Amino acid sequence: MNLIKYKKNLKVEGCEVYSYGTKVAMIGSHTVMQLGYWSQTTQKHINYVARELGLPIAKPGGRTAKEHLR
Repeated sequence: MNLIKYKKNLKVEGCEVYSYGTKVAMIGSHTVMQLGYWSQTTQKHINYVARELGLPIAKPGGRTAKEHLR
């Protein structure tokens, strides 16, 4: 995956998303599964990957980002 932003601290290897060297999310066929709750900057990284792929984020606890806002 070619990432234009956050090149220094964000990496996608296969279906795994790494922020600052820590695996923070997994890319599935229908969602980006966030693997925990993270700092604001790491959350920006996850949001960016999901937006680039056109996928919703599934948060821990089974809720998507849109459901979390309700």
